[in-house]
Amino acid sequence: MKQIGVIGSGSCVEDICEIAYNVGKLLAERGCIIINGGLYGVMEAVSSGAKSKGGFVVGIIPGKDKNQANKFCDVVIATNMGHARNMIIVHSSDAIISIGGEFGTISEMSIALKEGKKVVAIKPPVILPNLIIAKTAKEAVEIALEDHR
Repeated sequence: MKQIGVIGSGSCVEDICEIAYNVGKLLAERGCIIINGGLYGVMEAVSSGAKSKGGFVVGIIPGKDKNQANKFCDVVIATNMGHARNMIIVHSSDAIISIGGEFGTISEMSIALKEGKKVVAIKPPVILPNLIIAKTAKEAVEIALEDHR
């Protein structure tokens, strides 16, 4: 069973939230476990989409209080590590789908690319070497689930 990390900002505008929701639905339909930062914005939208299709969501939160996680997480891992938790998200994922984002998202994309992971981005905040750009949720999920490059 593939574990797909979905990363993005803790707040998002409507189109980004809709894309994240659809990514969550599509990953759940394909039987994937979703790993994310467990908070709000893109993380909550993808989690909600996954749960709408019976998916399983692991939220790896930056703080120590598990109650900080969004209500759609099945498992909450409280790290009390702040942004260092990004390493756990990356290393626990077979591939990464990035949706929008800011500095935290950029750090996760960079770590994943450095570790040789496939990173598929929709509306990325920056273009990094080896980053794969997708235009839709469906395209991003299909690319993420393809065998490694």
